[in-house]
Amino acid sequence: MTAHERAGAVGLILARPPRLLSAEPFFMEFIAGIEERLADHDMWVMLHLVSTLDEEIAAYRRWVRRRVVDAVAVVNPTADDPRPALLRDLGLPFVVAGALAGADLPAVSADHAAPVREAVDRLRALGHRRIARVSGPEPLLHTRARTEALISTCADTGLPAPAILTGDYSHEEGERLTTALLSAPEPPTAILYDNDVMAVGGLAAARALGVDVPSGVSLVAWDDSTRCRLSSPTLTAMSVDVHRYGTAVAEAALEAAEGRPITERWSPAARFTPRGSTGPAPESI
Repeated sequence: MTAHERAGAVGLILARPPRLLSAEPFFMEFIAGIEERLADHDMWVMLHLVSTLDEEIAAYRRWVRRRVVDAVAVVNPTADDPRPALLRDLGLPFVVAGALAGADLPAVSADHAAPVREAVDRLRALGHRRIARVSGPEPLLHTRARTEALISTCADTGLPAPAILTGDYSHEEGERLTTALLSAPEPPTAILYDNDVMAVGGLAAARALGVDVPSGVSLVAWDDSTRCRLSSPTLTAMSVDVHRYGTAVAEAALEAAEGRPITERWSPAARFTPRGSTGPAPESI
């Protein structure tokens, strides 16, 4: 498109069950950050919700035919992700949100290893040795990066290999998987979750089993939210400035839409925010 033919929109497709989207504040804050920066350029976000990758790919093809977006932001990159190659073939400018360092892609990159190491260091300082993880879907690159970081950090620091269970970001899975972990012969003394919703489910599971938080088990959510601050006890979280992340993605998408080189940008690093759900390990009290 020439400048006067531009659609004035950046596309964002979320392949996610609506029930999970409505429960998680992450994407709402992320979209708000994108909208804020695009508004400065008299542009807007075209948001489309789908259930499957095939539906997402079909939507990109429609958008190209109809010329309704100038660029797209690709979220939740996966192993062997077909979307970048497809978008290049379609000639649709794009930026990948959350690509791992070293990816040969127009992207806003994210470091998941350093925050995981920080979380483990904080928990080790509280005397924790048996650390478990309730992860998001395994194909997601950030899931794999966090899992690999936890395994390697535990190995490097002499901790036992962590128990790792895979969930779907829902409250129900957080509750179910936490129940399984706490019912094991040697239950973990600390559990890391891949989002706030599963961590709240973990609180419910611990309460149902009569395991006190934090004296019986410490819980840490990834992504902070009002839900974390209002839970009882309040949830320790790996806090990310999601709004600023959204503005960085918008800036990269604007460069892509204008055919300019994509400036190297990084997602704000997650930081350990201690609250009431973490405390000394039971054996160290």
